[in-house]
Amino acid sequence: MLRLLSIRDFVVVETLDLELASGFSVLTGETGAGKSILLDALALLLGDRFELRQLRPGASRAELAAVFELDDRPEVAAWLGEEGLAAEGDLLIRRTLDAQGKSRAWINGRPATLAQLQQVGERLVDIHGQHAHQSLLTAEAQRHLVDAFGGFTALAGEVAAAWQGWRTAIAERDSFAAAAASTQAERDLLAVRRDELAALGVDAGEWHLLSLAQTRLAHAAGLLETATAVEEALSEGDDALCRRLSALAGRVTAQAVHDPALLEIGALFESARIALDEASRALRGYRDRLELDPAELRATEERLAALHDAARKHRVRPEALPELLQQTESRLAALQETADAAALARRAAQAEADYRALAEQLSAKRQFAASELDDRVTATMQDLAMAGGRFETGLEPLPAPAAFGLERVEFRVAGHPKQPLAPLARVASGGELSRIALAIEVATAEVGSIPTLIFDEVDVGIGGTVASTVGRLLHKLAQRRQVLCVTHLPQVAACADAHFRVAKHGDERAVRTTVEPLAEPARIEEISRMLAGREITARTRAHARELLEQPRRPGPAGPPQRS
Repeated sequence: MLRLLSIRDFVVVETLDLELASGFSVLTGETGAGKSILLDALALLLGDRFELRQLRPGASRAELAAVFELDDRPEVAAWLGEEGLAAEGDLLIRRTLDAQGKSRAWINGRPATLAQLQQVGERLVDIHGQHAHQSLLTAEAQRHLVDAFGGFTALAGEVAAAWQGWRTAIAERDSFAAAAASTQAERDLLAVRRDELAALGVDAGEWHLLSLAQTRLAHAAGLLETATAVEEALSEGDDALCRRLSALAGRVTAQAVHDPALLEIGALFESARIALDEASRALRGYRDRLELDPAELRATEERLAALHDAARKHRVRPEALPELLQQTESRLAALQETADAAALARRAAQAEADYRALAEQLSAKRQFAASELDDRVTATMQDLAMAGGRFETGLEPLPAPAAFGLERVEFRVAGHPKQPLAPLARVASGGELSRIALAIEVATAEVGSIPTLIFDEVDVGIGGTVASTVGRLLHKLAQRRQVLCVTHLPQVAACADAHFRVAKHGDERAVRTTVEPLAEPARIEEISRMLAGREITARTRAHARELLEQPRRPGPAGPPQRS
């Protein structure tokens, strides 16, 4: 919901802050006062293009801002999160235009593009008027509205998912057919590689173990010689280290009778002797196990050579051969799963059947919902100065199925009995277009998703009872959505919950526009002006009071209720 519209140095507005609440608000004022400037400013905040002429004469920069309350609008908050524009609390949109024609925009303090302004605007505001960008004029919005009105938005989502599944299955089928030759060549190459690696019998860790064994076998003689020499130095002969260390330990221990402190040092000698004895026995065992086996060395080196040759052929490290075999087998299995052209064709056919079953169900529901929507909108049009007018929801079969179903949705209208039905987007009259939009919004008020609706020129060419009906319908619509209306009709203004007067001040050299909220006495005067112009009498004021006191609810001629 729009909470605040702030304007600085825009056209003839120097400074303006318009605070809005929920319900039905009207903007009134004399012709040329600048009521449409407010809507132009809001449209710029929602993605329209700035023009340099919109800068107030003499100003260096125009600045516009709007604050929207996002209560109960999780889809808007979700979009802001996806775009990296989320913030706690209300949504702030700001835009500037300088004298050089440069325009900049921000959403929640972060730089934003015009596309992002348009995307967030489509979720927040719908402007109905002669030159406004109305979501109701797009085929996508019309289709969504019919689906929401009928209560089968979820089914439409299932149709879209089924369509995507069908397209994926077709792509897989066609891709296989186009790449069958290359796929077969790849399978043949992989099969040869798999057979070679399987025959080689590569095991994880084998290369490392063989490398260690080859090094040991190749240096067996030197290892044996070293082990023998060291063992002899440790334990063989009178000059062996173990014997000498034992003698030294005995001398130290023998002198301990004279100084007990030598006992601790003697213990250290004993620990060293024990360690050397263990080292000697370990060398003896190592020497006994060590073998000089040329045949084993030859076999090990041949195995290493075979692994190295295979690794070089397939351009991997020797230790990566087991992983390569696993990858080859996995890829072959994957290709085998998609190699069955008949299975792919059956899968595509089943996906098409699933899609068409859901799409045909959606088409039937759309037919029923469209008929009910047509009756509602047509009935409301009769009360809006379009007697004999008709509204029709066209469901045109598509030449090819689409993600949204089997038909194109198009709203068509005829303003009077002799006028042929034409697409809503081609309605020439701004007032007529606004009234038709009002009829549609009232008929679909329960399912509409746009929180703020703005109507401009909705009262063009009407008056009297029709004007009162427009006012009552707008007030009824405002019970579910925020409604803002620019009007010249006192009957419409009298039905509003909040009333703002737009006025122009100054002379030919300097003109500025102001907006003033009206309390009850001032509101009576403004409605009296709208009734009688400059000559306001006691009777005019009494008529104004009567309009303000009339019940603000649709009469018997209002739109039919949805069953």
